[in-house]
Amino acid sequence: MTTLTNHIFCLCILAITIAEAAENSINLEAKWGKRFLTRNSSTQRKKEKIVGSWLLCCGGMVYVAVALGGVTRLTESGLSMVNWELLGEKKPSTAEEWKVEFSKYQKFPEFKLKNSSMSLDEFKFIYMMEYIHRMWGRGIGAVFLIPAVYFWKQGYFTSTTKKYVLLLGTLIGLQGLMGWYMVKSGLEDKFQDVNDVPRVSQYRLASHLGVAFVLYSLFLSSGLTKLMPPVSIITTSKNLMHLKKIAHVSKGFVFLTAISGAFVAGLDAGLVYNSFPKMADRWIPDDVLALTPIQRNFTENPTTVQFNHRVLGITTLSLVSLLWIYSRKCILPKRASYAINATMLMAWLQATLGITTLLNHVPVPLATAHQSGSLLLLSFALWLSQELRLLKYIPK
Repeated sequence: MTTLTNHIFCLCILAITIAEAAENSINLEAKWGKRFLTRNSSTQRKKEKIVGSWLLCCGGMVYVAVALGGVTRLTESGLSMVNWELLGEKKPSTAEEWKVEFSKYQKFPEFKLKNSSMSLDEFKFIYMMEYIHRMWGRGIGAVFLIPAVYFWKQGYFTSTTKKYVLLLGTLIGLQGLMGWYMVKSGLEDKFQDVNDVPRVSQYRLASHLGVAFVLYSLFLSSGLTKLMPPVSIITTSKNLMHLKKIAHVSKGFVFLTAISGAFVAGLDAGLVYNSFPKMADRWIPDDVLALTPIQRNFTENPTTVQFNHRVLGITTLSLVSLLWIYSRKCILPKRASYAINATMLMAWLQATLGITTLLNHVPVPLATAHQSGSLLLLSFALWLSQELRLLKYIPK
């Protein structure tokens, strides 16, 4: 009996010891598991920040490309390079090479009808403007593609990010092809009359700019999502939900106004009526519907194109101002308030730049600032949408 008691006692001691060991093991695993999860989360967050910085860097390069494109258009340099190579054209380096390149340009309508008195030195200037623009575009492709391959192989991308990266890569390729497709429209021998002005198709120009704006918007939005994740906002205020709707509508009008500006640039419509707010002492010019059929006026009549751009610009400014006034009724996170104030300030600055550019007959510095300002205004509108993205309404 005593022996049985001793055995039972020993078994109890053993059971208690095993239980304590198991508990210590569980605590140790939990402790190390928590450390592992924390470390893993920290590593993933670091990767997200690296990817976000890369996306914003690519977006910044697209912004510069749009600005360079505007300068190229305003200095009428876009048709100086008559060939296109996927990996880049060789820049002339000797006097003989420059002469060969100039002789190629002389075979096309812009030289024959418009620049027949152009000197070699003048040609060098417009050639270099277009060359810089093209090479910068190829630089965007390199800065995007090389890190993208590395990040993909190293597991930096989530499944959602991979889809974005594939879309962004496709758009970059499409943008390059669209650029050459646009230039080709100005090289075609369709300008026969001495009064014809050789220029690229305004439709292709608007498409080229539109793809650039979409590409920039995706880079900016995805980069901001990774670097400054939006805060979830639960509200019972309908005012805040109305604010979100106005913000989205304003963003849409900013984009639409910018695209209408491409038609203004493509038709040199900024030079037809250089007065504001009226157009030649009229609110609606006599020739606003001069072309037939009527729908041609909206994309081919310089007067109508400028009139539409004015109306869209004023509408956009009014919407952003309404957005700012409406935001005074709402309690917003700091970043959202900053975004609204920045959008409001930029909208008024952009409108001022537009009017000043018009009144001064479209000088290159002002026109460049105005075009770049449209993308900056879109940037602030996108930032605001990003901050309000996780806003959810719960009825009382």
